[in-house]
Amino acid sequence: MSEWAAKRFWKTTATVAVDGGFTIELDGRSVKTPAKAALILPTPEMAAAAAKEWDAQSGEIDPMTMPVTRGANAAIDKVATQKSEVVGLLAAYGESDLLCYRAAGPEALIAQQATQWDPLLDWAEATFGVRLRSGEGVMHVAQDPEGQARLTSELAELTPFELAAAHDLISLSGSLIIALAVMRGHVTPADGWMISRVDEEWQFSQWGEDEDARAQEKIKFDAFMDAARFFELSQI
Repeated sequence: MSEWAAKRFWKTTATVAVDGGFTIELDGRSVKTPAKAALILPTPEMAAAAAKEWDAQSGEIDPMTMPVTRGANAAIDKVATQKSEVVGLLAAYGESDLLCYRAAGPEALIAQQATQWDPLLDWAEATFGVRLRSGEGVMHVAQDPEGQARLTSELAELTPFELAAAHDLISLSGSLIIALAVMRGHVTPADGWMISRVDEEWQFSQWGEDEDARAQEKIKFDAFMDAARFFELSQI
C-alpha cells in the first residue's frame, strides 16, 4: 500500500520486529515507502517514533508532521540506492565549508566568527587530522585533497539512515564540520545551528529583525533539529 493515502483509514498502529529491523503496521498491514519498498527501520526507538507519527494522524494525512517517516523514506528510497553519489555530494561541502569563509570587516564580526568557528576547526583537526584553510571574502579557498579524502571516508562509513540525517544537517547549516560536530556529540544541535547563523544574527543586530526572514529561519531550525533527532534515532 502507499503510505501517502489521502485520509486515515486504519484503527490500530503497531511496531513489529522483522528481518533487518522494525516496521510499522496499520491494522496489521506493513507500511511501504513511496517507492513501494518495505519500511524497515534500524532501531526500535525510530520505529516507535515513526509509529507515533502515524498514530497522531487524523483525517487527511499530513507528511509534513511526520519527519521521522519522511527521513526513513529518504534513507530507503534515495540514499540507499545511490549512496556513493550522496557521499560525494555531501563531501563537497568540505571544499567550501561555511567556517572557512570569513568577513573582511567590521572587526566585531571578524572576532565573532573567529570565536564561534575557530574552535570547530580546531576540533576537526584534533578529531580527523584535517585542518581546513580559511580566507576572507567569497573567493574559493583550496583545501588539502588528502584531508578531504579523510572527511569523505567519514561520511562513507555512515549507514543510509545516518547519511539521510547528515544530508539535512550539512545542507541546512552549509557546513560539513558543524554537521560532524553535532553527529559526534561535540556540540548540541541547537548550538550547532546558532554557530551556523553568525552572519545572519550579525545582520539582524545591525539592521533589525525581519519577520519573513525569521519565519524562514524557524522552518530551517525545526528541520535541523528533526535531522539531529533522526540521526540519534538511527544509532544501533
